[in-house]
Amino acid sequence: MRILGLYRAKEKDWDKLLYLHRNAEGQTCVNGSPARVALRCAGEAEAARRDADYVVVLPRGAKIKGEVFLAVGGGECLLWKGSGQYLEVRGAGFLGVSSPAEFWRPINAGVLTVSDKGSTGEREDTAGPALADMIEALGSVVVKRAVVPDERAVIAERLKIWADEEELQVILTTGGTGLSPRDVTPEALLDIHERTVPGFGEAMRSRSMLYTPRGFLTRSLAVVRKKTLIVALPGSERAVRQCFEAIAPALRHGVEILNGWDAECGHNHSRH
Repeated sequence: MRILGLYRAKEKDWDKLLYLHRNAEGQTCVNGSPARVALRCAGEAEAARRDADYVVVLPRGAKIKGEVFLAVGGGECLLWKGSGQYLEVRGAGFLGVSSPAEFWRPINAGVLTVSDKGSTGEREDTAGPALADMIEALGSVVVKRAVVPDERAVIAERLKIWADEEELQVILTTGGTGLSPRDVTPEALLDIHERTVPGFGEAMRSRSMLYTPRGFLTRSLAVVRKKTLIVALPGSERAVRQCFEAIAPALRHGVEILNGWDAECGHNHSRH
């Protein structure tokens, strides 16, 4: 699918290229200024969008079911269509006429930081927020965040609750994947798992080896519990970013297959 065009709603001026992002307050901005951006299909009535500053026009008959992410340019610019009237920009990027676009069903995600010092406030958690930002860029809504100590039973119990009761589609953990006696996150995942997904750990170790010869020491891994994919990443923000880059291209596709969504998604996963 390609976007037919976008225009300034009040002046009816068509723009060929705009830069969308969000500012420090979380406001949607177009070319640096806060703006209201609406989404509609060609031929739709515009009465409900008279207050919009910009309108993104999709082909006539485009299917928009409930709440979706509009991924533009292969994920360069992610727009969130919620239950409200206007789009909320989650990822910065350029949006132009005839930009390729895809609809992504939102993924409910959780980010769990495993750290003794982090759980007591002795150390600032930077890896957890970094993971939340990165998973959001794949069309996720982070609905659960927590910091727990390096206690195997505590980690396992939190993962069980998030998977079974909260029914999250993906959980990312950071920390506790090393070789010290307190590093027990992999064991906690294996305590509650139903299946393992070896490729995630392999991909993360391969990526880590590009940055340090010690990269193979990480015990990062991924497991499945019911319809929840749980991935354990290292504890430092730098390592988290490096490892997430390795798994990002297949992460959404894995979640879609696990939840039976793959048949309803018509996009080309090789681009992600």
